Amino acid sequence: MIDLCVIGAGPAGLMAAQTAAARGLSVMVVDAKPSFGRKFLMAGKSGLNLTKDEPFSKFMDTFGDRIDWLRPMISEFDNQAVMQWARDLGQPVFTGSSGRVFPNAMKASPLLRAWLVQLDGLGVTFQRGWRWIGWADDDLAFQTAEGVKTANAKTTVLALGGGSWARLGSDGHWVKTLSDRGIVLAPFQPANMGFVVKWSPYMRDHFGAPIKSARFTAGSFSTIGECVISAKGLEGSAIYAASREMRNGHPLVLDLLPDHSDHDLNARLAALSGKASRATLIRKGLRLDGVKAALLNEFGKGVARADLARLAKSLPIVHAGPRPLDEAISTAGGVMQSALNDRLMLRDIPSVFCAGEMLDWEAPTGGYLITGCLATGRWAGNGAADLIMSPWGH
Repeated sequence: MIDLCVIGAGPAGLMAAQTAAARGLSVMVVDAKPSFGRKFLMAGKSGLNLTKDEPFSKFMDTFGDRIDWLRPMISEFDNQAVMQWARDLGQPVFTGSSGRVFPNAMKASPLLRAWLVQLDGLGVTFQRGWRWIGWADDDLAFQTAEGVKTANAKTTVLALGGGSWARLGSDGHWVKTLSDRGIVLAPFQPANMGFVVKWSPYMRDHFGAPIKSARFTAGSFSTIGECVISAKGLEGSAIYAASREMRNGHPLVLDLLPDHSDHDLNARLAALSGKASRATLIRKGLRLDGVKAALLNEFGKGVARADLARLAKSLPIVHAGPRPLDEAISTAGGVMQSALNDRLMLRDIPSVFCAGEMLDWEAPTGGYLITGCLATGRWAGNGAADLIMSPWGH
């Protein structure tokens, strides 16, 4: 019998394994895929944004109404700890101009390789191609190429991911298994996702074009950033950051000229001839061209000259909702806080812990997701170790 079986070899699962093994537990990591960390490696294709280098209170603000739940976990493995962890794996990091932290290698594979070597050195064993299907009596049951196999473990950490990017492993197959055991789950919703916009043919020439230096506002969220026009709608960092408020029904409003006041723009327009065409007013008065001018025309058809400046400063973007769940970078929903104790152990299934994206929390891109997964994985790994090492443990 092993001390801990970790199911799911993403950042949360591997951190749970590292933490428990470093405390002397025998640990086995199991994953349904033939290789580990597939979504982690996909994140590395854009540089692997590990965390955000900013004050802790500001960092935590991004976790919305889950701040109080996650604060103890992240305070024990915060953004500074993530940076040191990468360095300890021989992967130096740098902080970009926006505060985002990346490995110097700008990819995930060297870090993942070093991490797996470290785990091997700690005595962690690995099983690939084992898909968890629940329990067989008191044993964990897995579907494998050789049929159903079982494993007997004193404790378990489930780190099975959310419900997006199914081809990389996080397909949410565990939902029914836990629901059947009475575990309280919040339905999955897309997070950090693009939104569908049904463009007119006029916009086709602008597909792939970035909207830069605009202010994006939705509900209580507002930031200056950028996104990209695609054939399907809007994608990119500012849209992902606003997506929680947009998903909850708040309209998206763009300020195309955040560095200019309404007064300045109206003065420019007033200086032009009363006979100036709409195109001239937009190009010479507002000094908009390219994709920003196209957006103003797309969502401001028929607007009077007197309202052009106001519209450029507060342009409502009409969309048809989020892109499908499986296309989302991450998901909201999952195992609810009420189903877990303060060590992330399931109240109704003692000795089984949960971590990472399968928990009911969400965070924007920018290093917050990975940090949250690492921190909850570490917390669950320590929870399992504490349970085994306690006088009343297994």
